[in-house]
Amino acid sequence: MSPLPWRRSSCFVVETVRLLTRIRQMESHDEEQCNRAEEEIIIISDLHVSAPQDLLRSLEKTDESLPESYRVNSSDETRLLDVALNFQRQYSHLFPERKALLLCPANECGVKKFVSTTLQPTLSIHPELFTWDGCASFVANFLSLEPLEPPVELPRYLFSSTSVLQSQRATCFEFSSLLCSLLLGANYDAYCVSGYAVREMCLLDQSLQDCPLLDTQAKVVTSEQEQQDNKYTVKPLRQLKSHFVMQQEKKKQEAEAVLLHRQTLQESGPPPADPLWGLRVHCWVLVLAGSRSVQENFFIDPLTGKSYDTANSNFLGIESVWNDLNYYVNMQDCRNGCTDMLFDLDDVNLWEPVLFGATSRKQLIVDVMKKKESRLLSRMNNDDEEEQQPRAFEMPRSWISPICISKKDVERRWPAGQRTSHYSRAKLEEFSPYLRSDGLLTRLTCYTHLDCESVVSVKEWYRHRNDHLEEREVNHVDNFTVERFTRGRRFHLLFHRYAHLSAADTERQMEFSSVRVDGLVRRVEAPGEMTETFEGRDDFLFFRRSVFHPHVQFTDDDVTLKPEEQPPTKVVERFHRNRKRPAGEDVAERVFLLAQRRVEVTYHLEDHRFIPSKRSFIKPRESTEEQKEEQFTADMVSSFQVDPAEQPVQTLALYDMLVVLMEDEKKVLLQIKESQKEVRDIVACRQQEETNIQLLFSPWTTTGAAKAHSQRLEMERVAAEEQRWLQEKEQDLLAPLMMSLDNTETLSPSDAQQLYQNCLQDFKLRLVEQANLIQERYEQETEELQEKQLWYQKNQLNMNQNQKQEYQNYCCMKTLQIHTAKKRLSIHRDSAPQKLRALDQRLKRDARLAPHLLS
Repeated sequence: MSPLPWRRSSCFVVETVRLLTRIRQMESHDEEQCNRAEEEIIIISDLHVSAPQDLLRSLEKTDESLPESYRVNSSDETRLLDVALNFQRQYSHLFPERKALLLCPANECGVKKFVSTTLQPTLSIHPELFTWDGCASFVANFLSLEPLEPPVELPRYLFSSTSVLQSQRATCFEFSSLLCSLLLGANYDAYCVSGYAVREMCLLDQSLQDCPLLDTQAKVVTSEQEQQDNKYTVKPLRQLKSHFVMQQEKKKQEAEAVLLHRQTLQESGPPPADPLWGLRVHCWVLVLAGSRSVQENFFIDPLTGKSYDTANSNFLGIESVWNDLNYYVNMQDCRNGCTDMLFDLDDVNLWEPVLFGATSRKQLIVDVMKKKESRLLSRMNNDDEEEQQPRAFEMPRSWISPICISKKDVERRWPAGQRTSHYSRAKLEEFSPYLRSDGLLTRLTCYTHLDCESVVSVKEWYRHRNDHLEEREVNHVDNFTVERFTRGRRFHLLFHRYAHLSAADTERQMEFSSVRVDGLVRRVEAPGEMTETFEGRDDFLFFRRSVFHPHVQFTDDDVTLKPEEQPPTKVVERFHRNRKRPAGEDVAERVFLLAQRRVEVTYHLEDHRFIPSKRSFIKPRESTEEQKEEQFTADMVSSFQVDPAEQPVQTLALYDMLVVLMEDEKKVLLQIKESQKEVRDIVACRQQEETNIQLLFSPWTTTGAAKAHSQRLEMERVAAEEQRWLQEKEQDLLAPLMMSLDNTETLSPSDAQQLYQNCLQDFKLRLVEQANLIQERYEQETEELQEKQLWYQKNQLNMNQNQKQEYQNYCCMKTLQIHTAKKRLSIHRDSAPQKLRALDQRLKRDARLAPHLLS
């Protein structure tokens, strides 16, 4: 392809004059004539734009709820459409073999808009959308694809990003518009690309690709190996291996890999040829280097959110690119795809702009810097600012309303809250947080063959569960289940591998966090034995292996003999070296042979020895009804000392060693019983947790905030109902008396009469008690006044003026209290019969007693 020559030719001047003349004629006529003239221009330019068969919305009626910019073009937009139509006509005339450009598609209101004005640079407030991969992942997950119909034609309509966010359905062009708007707002040099791609990319067909989760797991393993190969780390000891054996293993692995590859090719076969190869229209995003520390240009497929190199073979050609400032047509040869393509958009020999002379992104940055410098110099020199020179026609502002992405949209991601993707021998199911009651976020199902019928494994990821379950993998081939937990759960369990959760004779492996008091980090159970590994213990114990009778089962509750009643037949314990003790006294391994009543002790190696010291003890038999207790003798101990010059240990010291070992044996047996009980408790706890799964709602999420708000409203409603019930109970006179009845809903006549009499009798007693209380108070105050008067008569001759004044005040106060008590007693005697009659009338009007009292 050669650059457009009419930019610098007389043909361009002539056509521009004709276009301006045509515009003046259109302005002088009415609206119908203008529309007719515009249709004539489109027909003359032979402009053909394909349209989908089914539109997402009805475009027959204009939605009045949309802003005016969606329904009407401004003067600058109208002028831009005229420029675009002229550009399209000249382009079709000079390059008739090339397809028409996507310049002015219609929006959701049926109004034609220039594609660059469809981009609305938006900086999101959510941290997840601050980077290109976060924006690409959100757009790919939040929207569902609406394929182009037909797939070889450009779309006739291009909806705004605000409408796309509401419907969550979009074509690849609308995918790219939304993604490019977010990237431009995040200060990336991003462009929408209109071109051609392979069938799998256009139709979002990932059935021949490997699941990205499997690739992530492989990358994690590789990164761990790279960390181990760091040259600054301590190199491990050299392993002595046979080169011949290693070569044979390598050949065997290569042969297995070749065989597996052949089987894969035989199953899948070559992909069918695409009859529309090179013709399928697709739109993606181009990010140029220079902004946000981007070192190299790269493509982003908005349908998957993945990044690709600009020379990737999935992209077959480019017709044009555009951003919010200009539109560029590709003038380079695309016979080799995008491999040899250059993306210097300022080079008019490679990219032809629609707005010739308009400000590009690079020029905009330079102009801003120059403007700042000129303002600074003018302030320093007190000079007037230079008048700005008129520039070429610039791109109008976007007609789209500001793009608003809510926190709920960021959290929910997928349409309907979930999405299922099919890959080669795998199916990936993704769910929004809190969508499922079990907290499931991701489920990866791997299959044996491409037909996806025979399941190999199912791997699930969870979050926000009360049992802290994070990951579960069920292997259907080897028949085992692996569960991984986060820190903080009961028993400090982090890893649990088992064949059947409730089976008694299953193999079980558990791993724990290092915060346990006993230092247990790993426990492995198999039929007839249990192995435990420890770390960081004060007694330097790091290994314990218990061997049981083969028929003993740890978790079976139906057996006659309980597991805790069956001691192990053999216990092996190993210890780390304790440097504070001599090697000949520091125990390295001890074996308790319970069936043989023996204890074997092996000590640590000395620095200059290669054979350790050993001792074997035979425990004396305990006393029974038939025989006495066996006495300890030196023959019950067999020792091996490495140093022959060392003095042998005395019999008393050996006996003390045996006593200590027997005490340790009892403690070890008790710890083994506790371990067996802990296994049963963990299994029972896991079974209960699986039957009653609860989610922990975070108040910092929209779902958690809504849940907390609903819980708060429910608590307030329950508290209000309880308060109302208490008030009703306080006003109910019969409530205390009805508590003694068996049936309070239906009362018999005898019960009603009894309640009536009891209520009146209790009220009479209460009135009498109140009268007695007032009478007692009256008599007490009178008695105290009389005692004070007698005291005054005896001491009035010796009293001073202050004491006399205090006596008078006291008499006045007591007289007032006596008068008050007498008045209250009089009022109580007068009102008591009235209160009794009012209670009688109230009881007779009670709905529960009235039928029985009136009859």
